[in-house]
Amino acid sequence: MREAVDRALEARVQSGKAGIAAAIVLNGQVVGRGENEVRLQSDPTKHAEMVALTEAAKSMGTTDLSSCVMISTLQPCEMCLSAMRFAGIKRVIFGATQEKVAGKYFVFPNLKLGDFQAAGEPFEAIGGLFEDELLPLYKDGDE
Repeated sequence: MREAVDRALEARVQSGKAGIAAAIVLNGQVVGRGENEVRLQSDPTKHAEMVALTEAAKSMGTTDLSSCVMISTLQPCEMCLSAMRFAGIKRVIFGATQEKVAGKYFVFPNLKLGDFQAAGEPFEAIGGLFEDELLPLYKDGDE
């Protein structure tokens, strides 16, 4: 998680990317990394989590990532949570929470993490890690 936080902070300052970073981890090893590239690639699907999922699937040679954990500096949005579940991932660890960013990064702000957890096979979600350090990156909601 610390690596993702550092990458998000660096991306925001140095590369002009949105300060959102994600990783897919298997047995303590990162198998996929991503940073938000929506504006850089003019592609609304290039969220950090989606980039990390794609990289992980390619590096592992499979779309079955059920043994992996997703880590993100921001609570994954609806699209990213759905993709995570399609890949079979059952655990997500994230920094800034939906409640603290006031739904700026969520298309359906009334759809909460608990709704996703209740709607299908349960998955573990641990949020709020490094939140105070990350919140300044997301105050504008202009990614």
